[in-house]
Amino acid sequence: MLNLFVAAARSRREMETVCQNHDLQFSHYNVLRILRGVHPDGHARCDIIERMIDPSPDVTRLMDKLVERDLVSRSRSEEDRRMMIHTITPKGLDLLERMHPDVQDVQNWFDERVSDRDLRHLSRICEGIYGNDE
Repeated sequence: MLNLFVAAARSRREMETVCQNHDLQFSHYNVLRILRGVHPDGHARCDIIERMIDPSPDVTRLMDKLVERDLVSRSRSEEDRRMMIHTITPKGLDLLERMHPDVQDVQNWFDERVSDRDLRHLSRICEGIYGNDE
């Protein structure tokens, strides 16, 4: 397990460096990635938390920062006026597009260290670890 933690931390640091170079925290990138996946629709805060790699203790503040930077917009749900829906803005999509080459470099860095066969095996192992939590 220690090897898994060390490898995960090393990989995460690579992604955090990319995020810092684009004036983001890793958690911000994670939220933008989640919202891009449902674009042009959005998600409520609780749905974002459910999908985050590392759910932040204060997702509301995190979302506020993304809204302040015009990377995410917030609107009331049509179905439930008490619920706020967050969507990625064109500026947020543009930022992810600009980040893509750097993110791809991290993916390539990872791929250089692990063969395709081992990547498939590693993916299957990881899915076995986190896939049975439901």
